[in-house]
Amino acid sequence: MAGKMINKMMGFLGLEDDLEEDIEEEETKRGENEKIVNDFTEVDPIVNNKRQNKVVSIHTTIAAKVRIVKPTTYEEAADICDELKNRKIIVINTTGLEIRIAQRLLDFMGGASYALGGNLEEIEKGIYILSPSSVEVNSDLKNELSGKGIFGWK
Repeated sequence: MAGKMINKMMGFLGLEDDLEEDIEEEETKRGENEKIVNDFTEVDPIVNNKRQNKVVSIHTTIAAKVRIVKPTTYEEAADICDELKNRKIIVINTTGLEIRIAQRLLDFMGGASYALGGNLEEIEKGIYILSPSSVEVNSDLKNELSGKGIFGWK
């Protein structure tokens, strides 16, 4: 009842029309804003495709196998490189070969070790070590091997 009386007084004073116009303006603005919001299309939420990092220990206990070879012909080079592909360490003794054949053999094995990411290093004259990429041969081991010989029988 009090609301009717206030409306009549406002109408008598001429304030009611201004209030209604303000309300109408707000409603039209709301309608425009709703139109703008409705114009946007709904999109799928962004999915994070990053994989969760897994911690893997790099210190695994794999038994390294070493093969000692004394080739007699160049044809044995492919078999030696197959051993390298199987992640084995190969010690090669070329002292019994002719210099030409030994050089060709070492060139072949050097290329194969490069292609597989391995290393070919000379331990002493005519003795080489061919190691896969997962094996590191440091100079302490090479010095020890060259000082004692391959088998330590001096």
